[in-house]
Amino acid sequence: MWMLGPIGFTAPLLLLGLLALPILWILLRAVPPAPIRRRFPGVALLLGLSDEETQTDRTPWWLLLLRMLAAALVILGFAGPVLNPQIDEPGSGPLLVLVDGGWADAGDWARRRDRIEAALEEAGRAGRPVALVQRSDLSPVATEFLSADRWANRLAGLHPQPWLPDPEDQAGWIAALGSERFDTFWLSSGLEDEGRAPLLEALEARGTVRVLENGRPVLALKPAIYEDGLVRLSALRLGSGPEMEVDLAAVGLDPAGVERQLATVPLTFGAGEAGAEVELSLPPELRNRVTRFEIVAQRSAGAVTLTDDSLKRREVALIAGREDREGLELLSPLHYLEQALAPTADLVDGDIADLLLANPDAIILADVARLAPAESDGLVDWVEAGGLLVRFAGPRLAGSDVSRNELDPLMPVRLREGGRSVGGAMSWGEPKGLRPFREDSPFFGLDIPSEVVVNSQVMAQPDPELSERVIAALADGTPLVTRKRMGDGQVVLFHVTANTEWSTLPLSGLFVQMLERLAISTRPSAPDAAELVGTTWTADRVLDGYGRVELAETLAGVPGERLAEGRLTREMPPGLYASGDRRVALNVIGPEAVLKPAQWPARIAVEGLQVARETPLKGQALVAALALLWLDLMLSLWLSGRLRQLRGGAVALLALSLLIVPGGRAKAQQGDDALALLATNEVVLAHVITNDRQTDQIAAAGLRGLSETLYGRTSIEPVDPVAVDLETDELAFFPFLYWPISLDQPIPSAVAYGKLNRYLRSGGMILFDTRDADIGGFGSGTPAGRKLQQLARPLDVPPLEPFPQDHVLTRTFYLLQDFPGRFVSRDVWVEAAPLDAEKVEGMPFRNLNDGVTPVVIGGNDWAAAWAVDERGNTMFPVGRGFSGERQRELALRFGVNLIMHVLTGNYKSDQVHVPDLLDRLGQ
Repeated sequence: MWMLGPIGFTAPLLLLGLLALPILWILLRAVPPAPIRRRFPGVALLLGLSDEETQTDRTPWWLLLLRMLAAALVILGFAGPVLNPQIDEPGSGPLLVLVDGGWADAGDWARRRDRIEAALEEAGRAGRPVALVQRSDLSPVATEFLSADRWANRLAGLHPQPWLPDPEDQAGWIAALGSERFDTFWLSSGLEDEGRAPLLEALEARGTVRVLENGRPVLALKPAIYEDGLVRLSALRLGSGPEMEVDLAAVGLDPAGVERQLATVPLTFGAGEAGAEVELSLPPELRNRVTRFEIVAQRSAGAVTLTDDSLKRREVALIAGREDREGLELLSPLHYLEQALAPTADLVDGDIADLLLANPDAIILADVARLAPAESDGLVDWVEAGGLLVRFAGPRLAGSDVSRNELDPLMPVRLREGGRSVGGAMSWGEPKGLRPFREDSPFFGLDIPSEVVVNSQVMAQPDPELSERVIAALADGTPLVTRKRMGDGQVVLFHVTANTEWSTLPLSGLFVQMLERLAISTRPSAPDAAELVGTTWTADRVLDGYGRVELAETLAGVPGERLAEGRLTREMPPGLYASGDRRVALNVIGPEAVLKPAQWPARIAVEGLQVARETPLKGQALVAALALLWLDLMLSLWLSGRLRQLRGGAVALLALSLLIVPGGRAKAQQGDDALALLATNEVVLAHVITNDRQTDQIAAAGLRGLSETLYGRTSIEPVDPVAVDLETDELAFFPFLYWPISLDQPIPSAVAYGKLNRYLRSGGMILFDTRDADIGGFGSGTPAGRKLQQLARPLDVPPLEPFPQDHVLTRTFYLLQDFPGRFVSRDVWVEAAPLDAEKVEGMPFRNLNDGVTPVVIGGNDWAAAWAVDERGNTMFPVGRGFSGERQRELALRFGVNLIMHVLTGNYKSDQVHVPDLLDRLGQ
């Protein structure tokens, strides 16, 4: 192929015909215009005379130029012009396709996968064996070079990982490469890492290296910091650039338990700056609901930061049994509690009745003895619902009869009369220190300062359950802190005062640590390595490479020492890790992280990721030549005077030819407006144009039959269905799109995929129909299945699962168990239900959210089963006899359920419908 800029020619030798244009110019200028016949009687006198000198008239230069252009376009058209032809790169032998595959690649992963696919196709045409390797998922085994088509089948399972390449894994992989020579096709993320230089050296020692990078900005978000009542958010971008503004969103659960954006704040990168900060003010109730912060419209694990206990400051209510004495703050029952909790918790005060309405995370009673019945009952209900009640002893509690004869509901143990103190009736010879904490104690692992001693305390009454409820004791075994669980909550009693009257505990750091272990307060920062020693943490939620939060499933526990290192791996991905009541977030981007652009040697030419589509121009060139020849014809008739002899017919024809393009555009514009009005005023079903005439006709007939069924059986009155062009039509007008899969349909453009993704996120539904259930199931096992994977790859499709029997589509209007079309297959896929969706006891259905599944995928050829002609007659046979008609009826019922589901959501999931459903199910 011969190239001329971005245009290549498949038959370049035909371009030699352009050399004949000057000769053609000379010949055309010698052609005179046609003579005009005039009858004059005197001409008879000139008969027989001859003129020895003759001179031809010349054709106008502008008409010659028009003819030359037409001839040139014909020659160019038959030379096979192609815009952006795919040129095979030189090279032979094995090819290594290497992709970094970390979180920085996730934002444009679809483009990278397209570029990998193009490289595999190129290698396949050249017969080169290929190895596809992802740097973020290396193993110390020999690299396997296979045929390109085998890797192409595995390409759909290639996804970015939420971590950067590991140098140790990379060193083992390089050692296993051996001495075989190969060329490398390296798709770089653009981020600098410590393993890039040794890897480049190893690859260049085995062949040529071709590097590709994307010039788009890579954005990342640091962990949120809470200081002075504000949440501080810091973002990074790769390199520097012009001023740029992004939106940061705080995501969490609303009071109804639905995840949504709770707050957004704009953040601006200054020109030339690689970092930016913004502060966000959130009320405590809203701040405690935040589960993560993310950069809006950025699909990357680096653009998401999970929150843990360092952000979720608890609300703690403090209630004292006596008023503070003026001028004696150090003797106040609440002074040391306030000093210990104020930096890490939001403190509230007031009456118990008012505090219970505010539902704080913990309530602390300092030397409170008696409670009114209403207060006691309210506290019992609050604790059983998950509250934490912490009580401190004191003179009031020691002098009362609370929990003496029988156990008080709001006390963990019974108390003996009086107390124990140095010099008292039950005297100690000297103050007592603390005994090391047991392994089953929440305080296990805390160091006990020698200066912590107890002078007085209230005594616990011996009881068979006493030993189980002691979580801290003095050196002589006397209980110091006891705990009792009530429902989902617990009651804790410190047998000493909250001030220094009875002990020196409030003066030590141990006091603050004990409150932290009880989850009364939260730490202002992540625990350090020393605090994590000897602990085990279990992943609760993890992030994938795209920044989506998923359940951790069966990941093994992680030692605290490894968690402190923060090195992300497959065994320890970024996510939220739990140990007891504590939560620690392990994010992709750390507090001290910096994004550095990759530095390549001057000998390495870095290319872009753009894959220009091949566009044949032969048809356009020939059409333009025909248009010029048509114009030449009209102008020649005008010059020769014959145009007037056509009595206006040619003029009308010329005017019509000139108005074809503008008229067509006007008609298209008028059609677009009419379609918008129709779709917004009526219910309109639509199908995607596949450019396969027969497939599109069947789709239109199928939706026509479904619309008639809806009109006759439901309150929905749809109008005639329409065909939708993904490139030009607006999709937001249509609640439902039927997309039959044709092997020859073109891949939509990036703009079309953008519209499709917006359509899916805004509540629309697409029914993908591979129409291959008679020869295979859904998936990559059939040509239509592979075409579907190719078409759906850039779509933001949620996780899918086979149709569960309790899905709301089984009961939206009709009760269904199967979903046949013209064919019968059980391989019908919908959006996967939440993993935590629970089945209510006694009910056959799970509690699902109120969203509509954005996609339904199958191959049963539903349009053919629904299809009717203009007279309402079915167009295609379904099955045989009565069973076939029953199958067609079930297909129509499935279609009705689909449309009802799109228009009404999951309202049939509500438990109010369950009695009627159970009655109809015969249960």
